[in-house]
Amino acid sequence: MGTAILQELAKTVRSKNAGTDKITFDIIFDNKENFDLVCSSNVITKASMAELFNVAEDRITDFVQYEPANAIKFTILRDYPSGYPGDGDIFGSQHYPPLLTLKIPIN
Repeated sequence: MGTAILQELAKTVRSKNAGTDKITFDIIFDNKENFDLVCSSNVITKASMAELFNVAEDRITDFVQYEPANAIKFTILRDYPSGYPGDGDIFGSQHYPPLLTLKIPIN
């Protein structure tokens, strides 16, 4: 059994604001096979994303594997509102990189 990194399997991996107090993450696949592979690996779960982003699991307000779009989406409460003094990413668009190198088991 080998591994692939998420950025090799997903078409799009991004983060962005979801209002002033949340950041949402989208992992979108261009085919059902890769989507199913990643979902069935259980590498990307609510608990594992809390650990990856070093937040309490209850700060993840939404987590869904959305089959019609071959997408995994989750939303995290921000430490500070967007634009708050000390906020280093007003648009929430720079939070996704830890996802890119997640190792997904493959056969």
